Amino acid sequence: MSIFHSINTSASALTAQRVRMDVISSNMANMDTTRGKLIEGEWQPYRRKMVVTEPKNNQFSSFLNKAIGSSPNTTGVKVTGIVEDETPFELIYDPEHPDADEEGYVSMPNVDPLKEMVDLISSTRSYEANVTVLNATKGMLMKALEIGK
Repeated sequence: MSIFHSINTSASALTAQRVRMDVISSNMANMDTTRGKLIEGEWQPYRRKMVVTEPKNNQFSSFLNKAIGSSPNTTGVKVTGIVEDETPFELIYDPEHPDADEEGYVSMPNVDPLKEMVDLISSTRSYEANVTVLNATKGMLMKALEIGK
């Protein structure tokens, strides 16, 4: 284990949370976009996007270390993808809207601002916690360097 192991772990978590906040911002910005994607000549509303993360070290050695009882050598998390939420669109009656169907209903994006704000607060708190860990690690490394004086 390297002396920078915890710094690398915190850095990967900071990156993952930043990507998560960017995706949440995109969802909030497009919560009223009725023309998000053109599919087979017809406009579909914007679909909510979500970030998928997994442990960074998903190799055989980490599973072997776990099986023999030694500490796993994980080095944080990584973003493996951004997927679309498949929940159905909300139909709103607005016959004056340019994207209304024959009956006057408009398909609105499946973005729930309340859910997005909860995710944003969670992501922000995780980011802040990782900054705190990073600063604590930096402080310990500085104290270790002072011992050598």
